[in-house]
Amino acid sequence: MKLSLRHYGMILSALATSFLHITLYPDIMFTLNGAGYLGLLAAYFMPMPMLQQNHKMVWWAMFGYTTLTIVLWLIMGDKTFVAGTDSATGYYAKVAEVFLMAFLWADKSKS
Repeated sequence: MKLSLRHYGMILSALATSFLHITLYPDIMFTLNGAGYLGLLAAYFMPMPMLQQNHKMVWWAMFGYTTLTIVLWLIMGDKTFVAGTDSATGYYAKVAEVFLMAFLWADKSKS
């Protein structure tokens, strides 16, 4: 797989959102969410025949996971924005996730 600009965008935004979730370490829910992004990112780009044959399913899993994360934050998340706190991290992660969804959507026809 030859990487294009949208692929680099996907990698950077997925790593950013993963890092932001993992930095909230004592809370296992956020840590596992960050690990989930890393796993899906690996599945998306790993050159394993099984994953490449089911690339569309991996695309949908990553897009759905990102959508679910945003929806759950809207329902349960701390929406007070105080710069430098954990509540601000949610906003930063959502920006990275929206970018991830945009890059995924740009790559949809290629999946």
